[in-house]
Amino acid sequence: MKLKTTLSALAICAAVPAFADCNTVTFSDVGWTDITTTTSATKHVLEALGYDVDVKILSVPVTFASLESDDVDVFLGNWMPAQAGAIGPYLESGEIETVATNLVGTKYTLAVPTYTYEKGLQSYADIINFKDSLEGKIYGIEPGNEGNGYLVSLAEKEGTGLTGFEIVESSEQGMLAQVERAYGKGEDVVFLGWEPHPMNANFSLKYLPGGEDFFGGEGTVHTVTRKGYSEECPNLGKLFSNVTYSLEMENAIMGQILDQGADPDEATMEWLKGNKDAVMAWVDGVTTAEGGDAAAAVSGAFGY
Repeated sequence: MKLKTTLSALAICAAVPAFADCNTVTFSDVGWTDITTTTSATKHVLEALGYDVDVKILSVPVTFASLESDDVDVFLGNWMPAQAGAIGPYLESGEIETVATNLVGTKYTLAVPTYTYEKGLQSYADIINFKDSLEGKIYGIEPGNEGNGYLVSLAEKEGTGLTGFEIVESSEQGMLAQVERAYGKGEDVVFLGWEPHPMNANFSLKYLPGGEDFFGGEGTVHTVTRKGYSEECPNLGKLFSNVTYSLEMENAIMGQILDQGADPDEATMEWLKGNKDAVMAWVDGVTTAEGGDAAAAVSGAFGY
């Protein structure tokens, strides 16, 4: 009888996955100001609901590998279709799951100042004609980024129009500093641009057609999790299925961070305190970590 009981218990244990602690949420932040913004805002809400939050700074490739290995629970910055190649195998294997589209209307591709566009650099195909004034350089973002990888592949292939260009990899801040220097002097520059981002307000820009095979047109940003997360932690799964952002929100908060030097946590907290309706929509159908009233918890935390 004891043997049967033991075997039955083992069979039940084998059938049930080893659940992680749902009281702690582990995010990846890839260091882009928009993802820092959305992660910070969502962190505040989670903490108001009684959850602990751990944010890891990781590159995009390491983020996807960490979701696969269950070292990260959630990533709010899956830009599509730009990251389709990088995340595709994980989605196909089921090791990463998409739980929501959290932003629509994004842009992500090569950009130039309007004055450069008006000189005739109006598409990827035109870049080669400006090689001298561009000093043979295109400015990307952090090493390992999939957009950089695509540009490097074009630079290494004959007949792409970018053959022989140097793809300068840097941080977001480093790339923008180079753009600001060139812009201030009226010099030509080509760089990876995107929206939402205050660069669109700080500079008069044009986005170049020609990279649609990789970058697509207007895109979306998805919330993705490790395999089985929403089933293991259904309250969190519901929250992350609810959470959406807007271009206006992100541009405003990012402008405070990048242009005014605001602390991200302070800037997002200010936004949350002034946007009750958005926050209440996020916690609709959600409870606190202990099963309590989520609306009451966020109202208390944010002074509604």
